[in-house]
Amino acid sequence: MSNNTITVIRGDGIGPDIVDATLQVLDHLNCGLSYEFAEAGLSAMENTGELLPETTLETIARNKVALKGPLMTPVGGGFKSLNVSLRQHFQLYANVRPVLSIPGTRARFEDVDIITVRENTEGMYSGAGQRVSDDERVAEAMSVITREGASRILNYAFELARKEGRKKVTVVHKANILKSTSGLFLKVAREIAETYPEIEMQEMIVDNACMQLVMNPQQFDLIVTTNLFGDILSDLCAGLVGGLGMAPGANIGDDCAIFEAVHGSAPDIAGKNIANPTAILLGACQMLDHLDQGDRARMIRQALQDVIAAGDRTTPDLGGNGGTREFTQALLDRLDQLQAG
Repeated sequence: MSNNTITVIRGDGIGPDIVDATLQVLDHLNCGLSYEFAEAGLSAMENTGELLPETTLETIARNKVALKGPLMTPVGGGFKSLNVSLRQHFQLYANVRPVLSIPGTRARFEDVDIITVRENTEGMYSGAGQRVSDDERVAEAMSVITREGASRILNYAFELARKEGRKKVTVVHKANILKSTSGLFLKVAREIAETYPEIEMQEMIVDNACMQLVMNPQQFDLIVTTNLFGDILSDLCAGLVGGLGMAPGANIGDDCAIFEAVHGSAPDIAGKNIANPTAILLGACQMLDHLDQGDRARMIRQALQDVIAAGDRTTPDLGGNGGTREFTQALLDRLDQLQAG
């Protein structure tokens, strides 16, 4: 197997705990990966004086693939989200967020299997036109949707549906009110859907989509939408399968891809051996799929399902008595069993 070097950003808070657990699993499966470690977030600020050092951007650009732990972003004021900065810098236009029901997670639903594809660089997250008046009585921001950006994400979503054998793509919008931005997105979706006759396209207004997801999530297969709606809906979908601790994310561009856990850095439990590494492990599975190592990705997903279903060595958030290390060891043991056949 060729030697693939990936950039690893361990991140803030529980990031090092869960990233290190993930690297253990990847090494155990002999994935042929080598790691170039880079810093971002609070640890980078402490060591370099910068939240996102140029050397980190250079290693991601060089290696083309990165695995990233959670990074701290303050609410309200303060610095711009590092996740948004990375997506915009590398034009990682596709945010892919799969959720899958796993028995043993205390989720409210069963048999949920949804992929949300979110446009990652435009819309309300473009940062265009942000202004607060001097007297702080008026705040403004601009949503920008381009035909090129809409075409790019919609083509990606339909291609992913075809590749994954998904039968239906639900385009979520608000074109009844946001007639310009959502209207253009929906118009482009209708044009592109005509080139995928084997895939059913469903149109759904975002508020109805939220209601339908909590009433009957099994009706959804793959969702594609704009940036702000996708941010909200993908977290809602995570809630259907047990929360953000079960939710990975891939950020895909033409040249680079960054894979991550989408939850926060949880600094209050950092280093206490209780963080659940499932989300970042599932992100690593997306990375392995991207690197044409789908067999290993499937094996990790199977081991996760088996260990979580057994329940005795999982982390406290999953109802188990184990910690991060015990959960990771249980995965390694299960992988040995699966490899032995």
